[in-house]
Amino acid sequence: MSTSSTAAAKGATPVVAAAQAALAAEHAAVYGYGVVGGRVALARQSEAQQAYDAHRAARDAMARTVADLGAVPVAADAGYALPFPVKGPADAVRLAAFLEERVAGAYGDLVAASIGGIRRDAAGALRAAAVRAVRWSGESVAFPGSAQKG
Repeated sequence: MSTSSTAAAKGATPVVAAAQAALAAEHAAVYGYGVVGGRVALARQSEAQQAYDAHRAARDAMARTVADLGAVPVAADAGYALPFPVKGPADAVRLAAFLEERVAGAYGDLVAASIGGIRRDAAGALRAAAVRAVRWSGESVAFPGSAQKG
């Protein structure tokens, strides 16, 4: 979690804290897909663009959710440290899978913390990230969004 999202979550309700964490994960995914798009093979650039667009839309929706919960949406960091060097197409694919798994985890936490429409929307976002993670990695997990691998 970024420093700004940690500070924003201090003293927040569990739902607001989880929503802020999901928003922070979306910010990081948008940034990360900028890297993926620059390194992924031509055959997968359309897939990377679709994921980038999906994360931009999800980021905007999550910012609205946080605001609707009465909190100030956490801002994107100026930059994000990548989990490993992205030197070519294989690394770009691995980064895309990593980003999706991270986003799924954040939405899994939001599903656990929320009820009603927020929970339904978070479950849909978790499912979408899990599907993209499988497409990028070729592997699936028993419970997407959880810390346990299947």
